[in-house]
Amino acid sequence: MTRTVLVLNSGSSSLKYAVIDPDSGLLVADGIVERIGDSSSGGQSPPDHAAAMQVAFDSLADDGHRLDDLGLVAVGHRVVHGGPDLYRPTVVDDATLETLRELAPLAPLHNPPAILGIEVARRSLPDLPHIAVFDTAFFHDLPPAAATYAIDADVAEKWHIRRYGFHGTSHQYVSEQAAAFLDIPLESLSQIVVHLGNGASVSAIVGGRPVETSMGLTPMEGLVMGTRSGDVDPGLIFYLWREAGMSVEDIETMLNRRSGVRGLGGEIDFRELHRRIESGDTAAHLAYEVYIHRLRKYLGAYLAVLGSADVITFTAGVGENDAAVRRDALSGLGAFGIELDEHLNASPARTARRISPDGAPTTVLVIPTDEELAIARACAGVLGGGLGDG
Repeated sequence: MTRTVLVLNSGSSSLKYAVIDPDSGLLVADGIVERIGDSSSGGQSPPDHAAAMQVAFDSLADDGHRLDDLGLVAVGHRVVHGGPDLYRPTVVDDATLETLRELAPLAPLHNPPAILGIEVARRSLPDLPHIAVFDTAFFHDLPPAAATYAIDADVAEKWHIRRYGFHGTSHQYVSEQAAAFLDIPLESLSQIVVHLGNGASVSAIVGGRPVETSMGLTPMEGLVMGTRSGDVDPGLIFYLWREAGMSVEDIETMLNRRSGVRGLGGEIDFRELHRRIESGDTAAHLAYEVYIHRLRKYLGAYLAVLGSADVITFTAGVGENDAAVRRDALSGLGAFGIELDEHLNASPARTARRISPDGAPTTVLVIPTDEELAIARACAGVLGGGLGDG
């Protein structure tokens, strides 16, 4: 009988779910429950995560996927921040949950709903192991020079302040898929992986191990994102607190939810952003230019860290689907051996593909990420028994 893993990604107002066979990689079913707790929906939205979980189970059953018939062996939970100590896929018990609650200040937008999702799922499916897979895990062993902030060392040690990195599940999966696509041993490749979604990050990877990444203590550092600012002068926070009278909470909300592309251009959807630019919207144009400028700065920095890159791979929603972003991010880099084939780059294909010319020193790829499959296989690795060898 096929054995499957239920993968859950619990947000503050949404619950994404997928049932996956980690051996074959087959996606049995997936879906999303949205607008959890939305009181303006006239009772149409689930009032809480427990109700949302039942909606997900009912939806699976309606599609012919009763839980008892799926061969579930585990529930895998995406957890953004594992702090300094949680970096391996971990079977969740009460002590683990308490540790995650203590880590919540490091990822206040992400960890609390993940914890809530785990609590609800453990009650709903008490006979299955629940396994937390951490976004920070892949970057746990960043070189000290890359992981360390130049602040008071005693303060950093006491409060566990370091650069943790995020989107690690995606960066690891995509870097491994890039090696498989090229039929080159992972251990022999220097790679740059560019994960561009609503959240955005870039990593430098040598021999399958990360040596740099753009996100830091929290998922706010680095690239310009959909609603997050990315890098800013830390003095900006003190200035707004002192001169503008903004509270720390107001500043945090602004930098997380009202900044980035939305803060500059009023739009988070890049398709709409391009339409606005074509219509002459100067704010949208500036937002795009700032986004590309920051991305190019990081690419240049990572080329310096690596010396050269064998492969650059774009992934996630924007990275996989926006040919203009890929073109503008890499334009003018021929001196570094980086070129795009215009026709290949413009292809709307949804599969893994090369978009650089034959013979280019640096291969440029587009590879769809599959964090759910990576989480399912991580869970299978914990359980053993031959699961996840595919």
